[in-house]
Amino acid sequence: MFSKILIANRGEIAVRVIRTARRLGVATVAVYSDADAGALHVAEADEAVRIGGAPVADSYLQADAIIAAAKVTGAEAIHPGYGFLSENPEFVEKVSEAGLTFIGPSADAIRAMGLKDAAKALMETALVPVVPGYHGERQEPEFLAAQAEGIGYPVLVKARAGGGGKGMRKVDAPDQFADALAGAQREARASFGDDRVLIEKYVTSPRHIEIQVFGDQHGNAVHLFERDCSLQRRHQKVIEEAPAPGMTDEMRAAMGDAAVKAAKAIGYSGAGTVEFIVDGSDGLLPDRFWFMEMNTRLQVEHPVTEAITGLDLVELQLRVASGEALPFSQSDLVIDGHAFEARVYAEDVPKGFLPAIGTLDHLRFAMTARNDTGVREGDEITPYYDPMIAKVIVHGRSRDEALAKMRVSLAETQIAGTVTNKAFLSALCRHEGFSRGEVDTGLIDRDLEQLVHEGEAPVLAQAVAAIAVLGLAAGESHADPWTSLSGWRLWGAAQHFVKLVQGTAVFDLRVSLRNSRDFKVSSPTNAINLSLVARTPGRMIVDGHAQPLRYAASQTSGRISQVSVFLNGDTYVFDVPDGVSDAGETGSGDDIRAPMPGLVKQVRVKPGDQVVKGDALAVLEAMKMEHTLTAARDGSVSEVFVSDGDQVSDGDLLVSLEPEKE
Repeated sequence: MFSKILIANRGEIAVRVIRTARRLGVATVAVYSDADAGALHVAEADEAVRIGGAPVADSYLQADAIIAAAKVTGAEAIHPGYGFLSENPEFVEKVSEAGLTFIGPSADAIRAMGLKDAAKALMETALVPVVPGYHGERQEPEFLAAQAEGIGYPVLVKARAGGGGKGMRKVDAPDQFADALAGAQREARASFGDDRVLIEKYVTSPRHIEIQVFGDQHGNAVHLFERDCSLQRRHQKVIEEAPAPGMTDEMRAAMGDAAVKAAKAIGYSGAGTVEFIVDGSDGLLPDRFWFMEMNTRLQVEHPVTEAITGLDLVELQLRVASGEALPFSQSDLVIDGHAFEARVYAEDVPKGFLPAIGTLDHLRFAMTARNDTGVREGDEITPYYDPMIAKVIVHGRSRDEALAKMRVSLAETQIAGTVTNKAFLSALCRHEGFSRGEVDTGLIDRDLEQLVHEGEAPVLAQAVAAIAVLGLAAGESHADPWTSLSGWRLWGAAQHFVKLVQGTAVFDLRVSLRNSRDFKVSSPTNAINLSLVARTPGRMIVDGHAQPLRYAASQTSGRISQVSVFLNGDTYVFDVPDGVSDAGETGSGDDIRAPMPGLVKQVRVKPGDQVVKGDALAVLEAMKMEHTLTAARDGSVSEVFVSDGDQVSDGDLLVSLEPEKE
């Protein structure tokens, strides 16, 4: 076993590796960018080395700086985590040339699976079934369009390098092909430095089922069963589970055998995942699955496999990389129960899952789950990296029990300071079809409206937010009678007025104080009386309410700008308008602004152009994903304020339409 390793990554996976290494008595070295100087993985490691500026290209993709950090600290091996350099064969070779061990597969194995077209050709030779499609070298748009016609729509345009849904577009008809191809190529070039694509048949009732494989340096290879990753949006996984619903022994044996064949075909060592697309229209049949790709690294969703096998996959990685043989054979492995993983992101779901930024003013995780995270309360979600906050992992004796645990764990997770997808995840876990195990990759798109529906905050949540904004719930009561007279007035109860905004809803509230503990919160349509029994910052106990009411306030320029109220497992977020700065807002749809910091990849219009509602005006790249900004109404373009290649900040004005005529 190694005595010291360096983790060439950040966030939750770096913390995950550090904690297993610590349990094994292995010292750890973290690397960090300027944006991560105070990050959790830096605090958890035994040593830490700065490797560059905040952008990924200046830090976590700097292979030479990472290797130099390993050498200067005396690390013997480098764990790549996932993403960044984890599947870069040139990096693996540099690590070996430096006399260090790469905790992962060989450069040759990574190359064999790194390009989807070459990997599919190799799998055909190994008798692993592959999806029909074009995997050749020719990349002329007209030629690729002809191939798509020959395959038959719908098709998928996919980047031949990389993964994570980047550089991937579904195309339903020929007239959509040119735009989809151009978008996939731009995204692939930005993410992987390679804009070449392949074309595949789109399976109409698809399920995404992957097999975890593990090999060692002694020729052994096994599979650790399957994970179902069919719940996806933008081809990125949202909730994963193991085992797959409806899986039969025959199907599992067939898929496991194909995955092990794939691993052995390239002499694979370490943790890897073989991903298959499965036609679930008639159940799971052993002749209805096809190889998609192999991820030659640890997967984000590996904890669900750990939960059902009882294994620590990071420990296995370290042992195999240090030369040990796998301590078990295929027949030793059994499935225990069922597990789910939900990925909690800082993202605005109603706005199309736009990545979000912000400071985590309040962060509490459920005790009923394993929570893998790389952040703490007070940390900042920046625009430089993936906006994952945590992975919530649960295990139960059955699927129903595990899903019930996930519902509870999400309900008990409290996050304030940035928008998140937690409500969306909770809605998914309550979805009737998903609860029955009826999953496929189109479920979220089909039922998106009901999954992202944001209910109006109940009166109690509005009241708690109003009291918090006024500072009436902070601190304990005082014995001094003069400090407890805030509600007394000669001619009646004191009154305060508060405006709260929740999405498109505006609440004008009046708070009447009879004394320091008794309040009446009224709106034009509702009223509620609250009597505080006890209170501490962020928590109030109200007479007649069984559970403590919890809230978190975020401040901007010394004033409360947002309040999050946690009530009955739901989170209600209220913006608190600044009367001065908000006075001039019209909400007319005339201005199209950047919804987040990013890079303008393409401006689609010029002054004078006529547009209709929904027309694409510009394409913004943020966090390696493209986001198309569209017209909010019909009209004429009056001004364009940006050009291709411009870097913009959240809220920057991009395009203006001519004012609507009265």
